[in-house]
Amino acid sequence: MMNDNKLLIMGIVGTVLSALCCFTPVLVVLLSALGLSAVVGYLDIVLLPVLAFFVSITLYALWRRRSRSNL
Repeated sequence: MMNDNKLLIMGIVGTVLSALCCFTPVLVVLLSALGLSAVVGYLDIVLLPVLAFFVSITLYALWRRRSRSNL
């Protein structure tokens, strides 16, 4: 089983990275520089569910940490 701290860190890092890629043109510039600008139109289809996934992991880790501290 994954440690609560590792789960929380993974959730926070994933949330920050996916939010950075969702709300800034980091991936657009990178993909354009690599010549893969045709993929840019599909980024929102992938990045928004990834952002929701990592936010839910972060919330689950916080909930799990809080429930274990109440015992």
